[in-house]
Amino acid sequence: MLTLMGCSDSNNQAGGAAAAGGRPVQVGYITLKQQDVPRVSELPGRVLASAVAEIRPRVNGIIRERVFKEASEIKEGDVLYRLDAEEFEAARAAADAAVARAEAEVESARSRYERQERLAQTNAVSEQSLEDARTQMLQAEADLASARANLQAAEIDLNNTTIRAPISGLIGTSQMSVGSLVTANQTDPLAIIRQIEPVHVDLVDSSANLLRLRSQFASGQLGLSEERNVSLILENGQEYGETGSVSPMEFAVSESTSTITARAEFPNPERLLVPGMFVRAQVEIGAFRNAVLVPQRATQRNSEGEPIAYVASAKDKAEQRILTVAGSSGNNWIVTGGVADGERLIVDGFQKFSEGAELEPVEVAIDENGVVRQDASSQDAATQPAQTETEQ
Repeated sequence: MLTLMGCSDSNNQAGGAAAAGGRPVQVGYITLKQQDVPRVSELPGRVLASAVAEIRPRVNGIIRERVFKEASEIKEGDVLYRLDAEEFEAARAAADAAVARAEAEVESARSRYERQERLAQTNAVSEQSLEDARTQMLQAEADLASARANLQAAEIDLNNTTIRAPISGLIGTSQMSVGSLVTANQTDPLAIIRQIEPVHVDLVDSSANLLRLRSQFASGQLGLSEERNVSLILENGQEYGETGSVSPMEFAVSESTSTITARAEFPNPERLLVPGMFVRAQVEIGAFRNAVLVPQRATQRNSEGEPIAYVASAKDKAEQRILTVAGSSGNNWIVTGGVADGERLIVDGFQKFSEGAELEPVEVAIDENGVVRQDASSQDAATQPAQTETEQ
């Protein structure tokens, strides 16, 4: 047994020596490229109707007819309800008669004044009589104006017995049935209309994140985008097909949640977005200048918790770099320091070597799912294809 153990130790030492001083370790690399990388923030949001109208009667009455179909699209001006209008028709007729009577009084008072005026020119009547006639004419004209105003009010009340849609949108269920008594400006609405084309989405972000963004803008690390486009991810994980635009954030922080709200607007032609729905929004705020996209699979953490990666030097040796990470984009880290344009980043096989090891770099490609694929040109030049972590 002692002899066998001695042989085993000798073989292990020989294997370690071969790994340390043997042929270079074959690794896969990609060439880094500096570029302007969009700064995208993912924020929680909630869908809101762009306009909401609560339908309430403006006069007292009994509902005689409900014209609309519940949960349907309606247009501005469409008839929704009709109230019993007999009382209001009678009031309008009375007001119309009062106007006719007042017009007759005006004609009579005007004729009397004109007659008194002609007689006053020949001193046939006193100045006092002329003044009294003029006063009566002005009083009759005022009564006519009052009667016309009453007629107008009666016509408005009569028109209000026909309740129309103030906006276009989707109307909900009716809260009152035919025969119900309603009162002017009552608390409970008869129905609610919500305009959902387009819709609004209220987005919430923390005040700490806002301060971080301002610091990045002030330092020049982040450039402001002219168009702040927004995309949505629905509750089922599906990406919404339309792109929206966001308005400037509200300059007030919630005292209870320390958050800031911004409002985005989205077209909703298919009525897929419903008020009250929770969504996640990806907002393009700006772009990192001269940043590098580093695949997340190529990074590790050192003993101090800092993100690190390995590059193949000009002499094909492994060099460790500490990265400055500003965010993420898909399966990549957005790196603003630690690596440079044109360097060869090791993305496969880095578990087989340590810093300073001699390497045999083979150029590879990474697809959108983070899987390493060897380039065809590299396969022709390499005597043996690189073994990827996926294949392992």
